Amino acid sequence: MSDTTSSLALKGTVVAVASNARHEFTKPTKETIRLVENHGVEGDAHAGRFIQHRFLAKKMPVLPNNRQVHLMPSELFSELASSGFHAASGNLGENVTTAGLDLTKFPLGTCLRIGNSAIVELTGLRTPCALIDRLQKGLKRTMITKHEQPMFRCGVLGVVRETGQIAPGDRIIVELPLSSRQPLPAL
Repeated sequence: MSDTTSSLALKGTVVAVASNARHEFTKPTKETIRLVENHGVEGDAHAGRFIQHRFLAKKMPVLPNNRQVHLMPSELFSELASSGFHAASGNLGENVTTAGLDLTKFPLGTCLRIGNSAIVELTGLRTPCALIDRLQKGLKRTMITKHEQPMFRCGVLGVVRETGQIAPGDRIIVELPLSSRQPLPAL
């Protein structure tokens, strides 16, 4: 295990879950969401076999969807608050808000076992888009670090490997990849 991943917590908790059937920036929180294997969050605008990100789908409609689930650490909200920004679960478009995990530091291919049966494999870092500034002016700049790795702090993206219902309070167990320790690419 590398120095970066050896110090990371490998257990966390689901704080909130969210989904939105419409392509809007924010997602309302829910009591539960269902993750569907090779599809994403049931009923969410970003679910599907092929990419659902509006800009990318126009350019490459048959691109496999490696952005099925968006996960965000709740600890980021506290950091943002100390800089004068206010965000809550679902405000930044995430489906799953976590606690206790430094999501952006995990390597490519890390699997998160969530609740009783769901598994999400991490595929990359979410890059901040200009729409973030619609939530609060200047927020996009705060989500980009120039002298730290990873460069983006907007959470991570993944694909669903095993179907399961998840809810706040569910445990998350991290399974690091056995061989490769490639950092998460920006998506």
